[in-house]
Amino acid sequence: MLTGSMVAMVTPMGDDGSVDWVGLERLVNHHVEQGTDAIVSVGTTGESATLDHHEHIEVIGRTVDAAAGRIPVIGGTGANSTTEAIALTRDAAAVGVTACLLVVPYYNKPPQEGLFQHFNSIAAAVAIPQILYNVPGRTAVDMSNETTLRLAEIDNIVGVKDATNDIDRGCDLIDRSPDGFSVYSGEDGTACQLMLAGGKGTISVTANAAPKLMHEMCVAAVAGDTDTAEILNNQLADLHAAMFFQSNPIPAKWAVCQQGLIGSGIRLPLIPLAEQYHNDVRAALQKAGVLKI
Repeated sequence: MLTGSMVAMVTPMGDDGSVDWVGLERLVNHHVEQGTDAIVSVGTTGESATLDHHEHIEVIGRTVDAAAGRIPVIGGTGANSTTEAIALTRDAAAVGVTACLLVVPYYNKPPQEGLFQHFNSIAAAVAIPQILYNVPGRTAVDMSNETTLRLAEIDNIVGVKDATNDIDRGCDLIDRSPDGFSVYSGEDGTACQLMLAGGKGTISVTANAAPKLMHEMCVAAVAGDTDTAEILNNQLADLHAAMFFQSNPIPAKWAVCQQGLIGSGIRLPLIPLAEQYHNDVRAALQKAGVLKI
């Protein structure tokens, strides 16, 4: 079972927007050294929207190669076309990922039965373990708990990343999920609370900048150690907020750049973090103990 702090890893880029392959390997090694429990490659935070199919799979494949079996790699392979999602998932499986993360189809706003058939079709086409990803704030469609639980009965659909920021809904999923199906947080600000309620981990933006602290918080929260988890999470609270001062992954890439791990590259239509946020993001990094004063 995948559990703990799973970083939604940024994709390092040069100033011209090209993928920085040396930086990618350095970042993977950093997460292994810092105790990150799994890497999600080319999700929203990895700029999946602006990588073409070849780049998408090459980033995932090179991440798998750099991880070299030391840490699980989950490939982001969702799309708003079922055919495209199947192709991405099949290709990610071929380069050796542990599992795939599949976002709810965006923009075309399918009904609940369409969502069920979309994910059911992908699961039937590719045998790899699959994690659903419900993020209605980005997709403009909200997959209901009932649809999620229908999908949870499919053998190779093994979990859901719940980014609804609704703890009651997350707890309902936890309470009603079948054995072998895990609920993961997709909201750093409420991840600790959801894990203390029985969630198995978080797919985290904050873990880009504070991987060791996020790992330690997740270990405590999943184990039900409320006091330790809350102490660590309080140290991270400002950073959770700072990662969303502008659209993700703008603040995350700027933060990791400040730590000297990657360059400043990001692809249009996203642009570097606005100067007005620099001091606040820097202060949040310093409070978390991940940037020298």
